[in-house]
Amino acid sequence: MPDPAGPRPSTDPSERPGPARWQVHLPNALTMLRVALTAVFVAMLALRPRPFGAPDGGIDTAMLLSCAVFVLAAVTDALDGYLARRWRVVSRFGRIMDPFADKVLVLGAFIMLAGPAFMTHEGAIVSGVAPWMVVVILARELLVTSIRAILEGEGLDCSAGWAGKAKMILQAIVVPLILLLLAWGIPAKGSLRMWAIDLGVWATVAATVLSGIPYVTRAIGAGIARKISP
Repeated sequence: MPDPAGPRPSTDPSERPGPARWQVHLPNALTMLRVALTAVFVAMLALRPRPFGAPDGGIDTAMLLSCAVFVLAAVTDALDGYLARRWRVVSRFGRIMDPFADKVLVLGAFIMLAGPAFMTHEGAIVSGVAPWMVVVILARELLVTSIRAILEGEGLDCSAGWAGKAKMILQAIVVPLILLLLAWGIPAKGSLRMWAIDLGVWATVAATVLSGIPYVTRAIGAGIARKISP
């Protein structure tokens, strides 16, 4: 006897309709949007007046706009991966470009923060980011990327753990926080703004280093050094 309410939707995943065309392409479009926003962000900081400081001593609107662009790019980072997993449209393009876009955004931000755009007349860097910190962050990213490539090539799971995700979240918070605090000019030594900037930067560097330890441990456990040695 037919069901008077009509046919019921199938509970078999294989019989469910696939994702719409726009759902397939939207996560990758968000990833490419992040790359474009990163280029805009870097250009805005590279073209700002030097030495550091608002020309009229007021609020630096260019710094606020740079902060807004970075936040928007960070939002696309959280959104593209979530949508790809939710709609089951994870692609090879996304697996390559998503981490690439993440690293370009974060590394580009810290390189600019340690550059001449944030130097005073005396040559001091007001962002709190020293060049050696950028080297440490870059070294961690290169090491982890190499380890993940080898482990995943051997069929081992090397997805980001909680430490890596926490590191990314902290970086996405600290960078716009620095820009926001510097939009009101050069903070005085020992001021609350200066303390907040230094604390955020040092916490980010520490979290970046610590988040790389699980990958190194996993590599040692997988015997990478033994396998590639002659």
